[in-house]
Formats: sequence, C-alpha cells, structure tokens
Amino acid sequence: MPAPKKLDPNPKTPRMALGLALRRFREASGLTQEQLAERISYSHSQVSQVERGGRFPSLHFVEECSRVLGAKDELLTLYTALESESAPSWFRNWVEVERVAVSIRSWEPLVIPGLLQTEEYAMAAILGEPGITQAQANKAVEARMARQEVLHREAPVLLWAVLDECALIRPVGGQAVLRRQLTHLLGAIELPNISVQVSPLELGSTVGILGGFALALVPGARETAYLESADTGQVTDQPDTVRLTSIRYEALRADALSRRESRRYIEEMIQKWT
Repeated sequence: MPAPKKLDPNPKTPRMALGLALRRFREASGLTQEQLAERISYSHSQVSQVERGGRFPSLHFVEECSRVLGAKDELLTLYTALESESAPSWFRNWVEVERVAVSIRSWEPLVIPGLLQTEEYAMAAILGEPGITQAQANKAVEARMARQEVLHREAPVLLWAVLDECALIRPVGGQAVLRRQLTHLLGAIELPNISVQVSPLELGSTVGILGGFALALVPGARETAYLESADTGQVTDQPDTVRLTSIRYEALRADALSRRESRRYIEEMIQKWT
C-alpha cells in the first residue's frame, strides 16, 4: 500500500487545516484510514480525501470522527471555520445560527429552499449568478449540501417551509432537473421534522413577494431572522425586526395551501414535468 501523501504542516485553507488535524488525531489513535473508515461507516476514499483537503466533509462525518478519535471540539471548531469559508461573508452568521437551531421557519418566493435542494438544482441556481466560475460554484454547492446535515442529525432541526408556487414552476436547470428536485422535495416531507406548504399564485400579491426570509430558534438565545435581498442579506436578532418578520411568516403560512393540499400539488407538478 502506498504511503499517505505528505500534508502541508502549514495549511493554507480551513479545509486543509481540518484534514491535517484529522490525520493527526487518527495517527495518535493508532488507526489506519481503513480502520477509521470502518468505525465511522464511511469509505476509505472519503477519509483519504478529507485528510488531503480535497473533499468538503459533512457535519455527520466530522462528528463521527470526533467521537471515535476522542477529538472533543477541535475538529468541530475547524469544521465551523470550513463552513464559514465556503459562505459569503454576509451569510456566515446565519450558517452558524442554522447549525445550532432547534427550529427554522422559512419563506422562499422564487426557488426551492437551500436546505431542501438537490445538488444538481443547487448547481444550476448558483451558476445563474453573473461572473461565477465553475470552481466557485462547486465550492458553494458543497457548502449548501453540508448545511443540510441539520435535517438528518440525531436531533434534527424542525423545518417549516412555505414556498411560493413560482418555485415549483420555474425550471431551474431544465425540466428534468426540476422534476428530480420536486421528487426529492416530496420525499423530504415524509420526514417528521419537515413541513412544506405552497403559497398559490392565485393569491396575487403577498407580504413576502419582495424577498425570502427565515427565522431560527436557538436554545438560550433570542430568535434570529435572516432577510434576503438581491445581492446580500441581513442576519439580526433585533426584537422589532424579528417580530415583524414572524408576523409576515404567519400571514404567509395562514394563506398557503395545507400540508396535504401542498403535497398533492407537488405530485401534480411532478407529473407536469415528466
């Protein structure tokens, strides 16, 4: 078996720093990459790629490595830095809030919420940004997929998502990509921690027509709001802003189709795009 690739002792990126720390903890525990992979139920290639800094790991991967290697909080701290590196500066605070939230209420008027996107849909949406390179898009998609771990961890976040009908009829990435995205969405709402409601076009103007937003509840802290705009966003726990955002969300939810009706509508849209 070839010797492991020598790592840069002075990592230049958070991803390389995480990989170096992972290898150090693994070797200190006397485990090979194959042995670690077996104990955390991941493949040898995934462990190898993360150690080399060539792969963006999931939160679950890092948590399992921390558990097996007795790494306490060091790997998780490096993972948080890795998430932040992969997000725009104005979005980094929300990534951290999202990671520790127990519940999230979200509204999206144009696209499927990021936490419920497929990889190919996310790629198509991100590549729609003017001037973005494929490398930048790859990095952004990896970060978005990693964020979705909050839905599948041992104590998953409760997600209540209201989305406009426009998000279900806009063929981001083409008809086939949208069909697979809607099929994925249909599967997601089978999970007990995910609820999706559709706001129909027949409502006309709504209180959320100007942009998406989300509200996150974090234990021991005030509820935090994330407000989208055309090219940036705002993360705040300012009480007046959070209260107004919460009122807007409840107004949207009250006018939306019920969860059962929304499921039926998603099924109809899948047939339309088939």
